[in-house]
Amino acid sequence: MASSVTSSFRVSNLKSVFVGETNKLRVSNVPGAHVAFIRKTVECKESRIGKQPIPVPSNVTVKFEGQGIQVKGPLGELALTYPREVLVEREESGTLRVKKAVETRRANQMHGLFRTLTDNLVIGVSKGFEKKLQLVGVGYRAMVEGNEVVLNLGFSHPVKMAIPNGLKVKVEENTRITVSGYDKSEVGQFAASIRKWRPPEPYKGKGVKYADEVVRRKEGKAGKKK
Repeated sequence: MASSVTSSFRVSNLKSVFVGETNKLRVSNVPGAHVAFIRKTVECKESRIGKQPIPVPSNVTVKFEGQGIQVKGPLGELALTYPREVLVEREESGTLRVKKAVETRRANQMHGLFRTLTDNLVIGVSKGFEKKLQLVGVGYRAMVEGNEVVLNLGFSHPVKMAIPNGLKVKVEENTRITVSGYDKSEVGQFAASIRKWRPPEPYKGKGVKYADEVVRRKEGKAGKKK
């Protein structure tokens, strides 16, 4: 009886040691011993975008409110709330700098993102953003009537879109549309909404496209060979 207990104990010890070697853990063959885990601190590299300073023009005022920031300029006023992983500071030179509050992987991801968002606030209220679109197709045209953009895109009825507050829309030569404003996300969203009504098709390129967009063309079906 004693010999069988001893043999089973040795087999269990060998099994535990084998499992420990497989999982790269240090397991003691002494009965009742604890498994030791070694923790390593993850070192995250500083974001190349996040570490760049943000210049603030003289006509822009910045106000800090807890974990948020409020930027006011000649074109409008914008605000942004930061997560706990990052914080923003103003240096003696007047520039803004976004820093990581903790050393984690998520903080490294948020660092570059919120530096870009902060830079968009400053540029938006001082210079503004714009997005240009072009209508391609016979009979396709656009016009501004009051606070609406009217699009003729080949449907049985014209498409009317209300212009959001803070945005300006200008139409040139009935086929070129320029959307401008101080909020970059609002400018991009409204321009995308216009394009969504008639995206450019790949055969003849007809539709609404961005001015700098390159539409990949496809070859149409070839006729029967004689």
